[in-house]
Amino acid sequence: MTVRVKICGITTAADAAVAAEAGADFIGLNFWSRSKRRVDPAHAASLAAAARAARADIGVVGLFVDPTREEVAAAVAAVRLDAIQLHGDEDAATVRALAALAGAPVWKAVAVATSEDIAALDRWPVDTVLLDAPSAGRGGSGQRFDWGLARAAVARHRQLRIVLAGGLGPDNVAAAIAEVTPWAVDVASGVEIAPGQKDPERVRAFVRAARSQHDTAGDAA
Repeated sequence: MTVRVKICGITTAADAAVAAEAGADFIGLNFWSRSKRRVDPAHAASLAAAARAARADIGVVGLFVDPTREEVAAAVAAVRLDAIQLHGDEDAATVRALAALAGAPVWKAVAVATSEDIAALDRWPVDTVLLDAPSAGRGGSGQRFDWGLARAAVARHRQLRIVLAGGLGPDNVAAAIAEVTPWAVDVASGVEIAPGQKDPERVRAFVRAARSQHDTAGDAA
């Protein structure tokens, strides 16, 4: 089955449209106040509209770090998020509560450094887990972690949809998919000119490279 592609950290309508037109399955909008790619709900709504105008079936994922219920509710109301991605220190109870509030699936991001980080992924009350390199910026650092750990996570937690992030770009995403067989791949800095400013050609090249590995992608949901 074809691997899904998420272009994260979208901040302009033009980039939202490019991602959709290139064939990405999801765009990611970052609501964390400390992110260089942060957008507020009103601006996020315009970005989602631009992506959906370019392709109606594109998914819009909102990224949060230890959010309040009010922050999630405001974003969901403004944007009609298809999923929320939690990158903070949320516990399982908080994840459950935010999923109920949002009325949308939750993707739980987990920083991966050792095998211990993947051992208990099934403790999260989610269907989708995003694996990323540890970073102070809670993702988007462009740093790669050991893909062997991600491959082990796919093999060990077959009930989960694994999203691979961290240090991916057009030049290595095909190899990453072949090695890990994730459900989806996620990129931000790997297709950027500057934080929040995408390079259209790199976006298109990333999607093409990911699609080239469709025969080795992970199982469909």
